[in-house]
Amino acid sequence: MDSRSPKSGAGRRPARKGADAGPGTGRVARPRAPGRPVGKAADQRERLLDAAIACFVRQGISATSLRAIASEAGVTPALLHYYFGDKAQLVDALVEERMLAAFATLRERVLAAGDDVADTVAAFVCGVTEVMKAYPWWPQLWVREVLCEGGALRDLLVTRIAPQITRTIVARFADAQARGALNADLDPRLLMTSLVGLTLLPAAGAPIWRALFDAEDLGLDDVRRHAIALLDRGLELKEPGE
Repeated sequence: MDSRSPKSGAGRRPARKGADAGPGTGRVARPRAPGRPVGKAADQRERLLDAAIACFVRQGISATSLRAIASEAGVTPALLHYYFGDKAQLVDALVEERMLAAFATLRERVLAAGDDVADTVAAFVCGVTEVMKAYPWWPQLWVREVLCEGGALRDLLVTRIAPQITRTIVARFADAQARGALNADLDPRLLMTSLVGLTLLPAAGAPIWRALFDAEDLGLDDVRRHAIALLDRGLELKEPGE
């Protein structure tokens, strides 16, 4: 035997704690727990999502690269790959963790309003205002990626977000008309689009009309009050039999 050969077990690098050191060692690998990161890792992940949203609002989802998002966040593209894999998975995370969360707040308000039309209108308008305060990027991203042709999130709105809430509101409008409690000249479907036009569009276009009218004093609460006042007058709400 070569005298330079190490004795059995000598000179070997000890197995890492928690790693699988092979059969007979009695050490079993500890798999990473499933779920979202916690602690500092979670903070880093949220910061990367914030950077992605900032880029998507400015440039659009399709035109934004992972490298651009990394530059916005001040990190390397490799870190984005570590947390999200690829761009498609990053967009999925944005949808699941930010977009759907925003609409859940609005949906809960509308469902809790009951069948009363005035309460439904107030719930929608106030709910949209609440969401825009919590997610300031929402109106701009909605216009760019949902309203514009070819927007990356349009299918999401049509298939997952809008159906329940829009059909619920339109059904309440139609029922109120059938009872004679709502202006008969209104189309319930177009009335739904009017709700959107009186809330999301003014917020998305805020930089324009604030510059045009020197209206830096106007904020989301002013948009909310204006929309409710205008709709109350236009709906001609009545008690049945009036």
